[in-house]
Amino acid sequence: MRIVEITNKTPDLIERLLEVWESSVRTTHLFLSDSEIKSIKEYVPQALNGVAHLIIAKDETGLPVAFMGVEDGTLEMLFISPEERGKGLGKRLIRYGIENHGVKRLAVNEQNPQAKGFYEHMGFQVYKRTDLDEQGNPYPLLYMRLGKTTE
Repeated sequence: MRIVEITNKTPDLIERLLEVWESSVRTTHLFLSDSEIKSIKEYVPQALNGVAHLIIAKDETGLPVAFMGVEDGTLEMLFISPEERGKGLGKRLIRYGIENHGVKRLAVNEQNPQAKGFYEHMGFQVYKRTDLDEQGNPYPLLYMRLGKTTE
């Protein structure tokens, strides 16, 4: 597995990352309906194209199987293909983000306890909760930061 930073966000790459995103979300975001996933999916290419640092993990054949987006020390997104979950790839990506981009903050859906547990395992702690997500939907967000940093 190779981790690379993407500078050229081609339409083909964005399409493949959209596939990774959808398969990941359908596996981990069980609180979302099919129509909600389809609605959110429309905005994912814009988010991928707009994020400052897009980092992907490629398998042996060169296909992206995971990605994360980082901006200003915040992990904006992290998605892993279901078949690659549990193999340490998330840890590698998070460490890369911390070491290379100073990641120290993130937000996670409260209804995704596996992700919350993963981030806690990686040293992040909840410091704030909201009742709604950033689009105003009834999906509480947990804001987490690394270790005991103060802001």
